Amino acid sequence: MSNVFIIRDHLLHELEHGVRTTRGVVQRIQPDQWEYRPKENMRTLLELTRHLVMLPATDLAIIREMQGGPEFERIEGDVQGITDAQQLSGLMQEQFEAMKDYFLSLTEEEFLDKYTKPFYADQGSVQVKWLIEVVTHVFHHRAQLFNYLKELGHEINMFDLY
Repeated sequence: MSNVFIIRDHLLHELEHGVRTTRGVVQRIQPDQWEYRPKENMRTLLELTRHLVMLPATDLAIIREMQGGPEFERIEGDVQGITDAQQLSGLMQEQFEAMKDYFLSLTEEEFLDKYTKPFYADQGSVQVKWLIEVVTHVFHHRAQLFNYLKELGHEINMFDLY
C-alpha cells in the first residue's frame, strides 16, 4: 500500500472514531432536552445534533461540487422531523459509510490532485484537504455537543470521546 493511501486510511480511521464517539454522545440525549439552547445566539441541542449527524452527507455533497438549492434541501430535509437519538446516530453512521466509500474509490492521483470547488467559495481544494476539513468539522461540533451535555448535567467526560 502506498504512503498516500496509508495517510488516507489514518484520516478515515480518525473520522470513523469521531463518528463513533459522536454517536455515543448523541445517544445520551433525553427527549426533553432537545430545545436546550445555551445562549440565544446559539443553536438548540436538536439543531446542533441534526447539523452534526448530517455533516458526512452535506460535506460529501459539497466535495462533489453539488450546488446549493433543491438537492441540499433534500439532504438537510432527510433529518428534519427526526427527534429520536438512536435514529439520528444511525443516520450519521450511514452517511459516514457513503463518505468513506467515496474516498476509498479515489485513485492516489485523484486523492492528491483532484480539485473541487464548493458553491460558496471562489477557490477549491484537493480531496486530501477536503478529508482533513471533514475530520476537523466533525470534531469541532462534537466538542460543542459535549459541552451542551455537560451544561445539561450529564455525567460525561473525556473517556466518552476516546
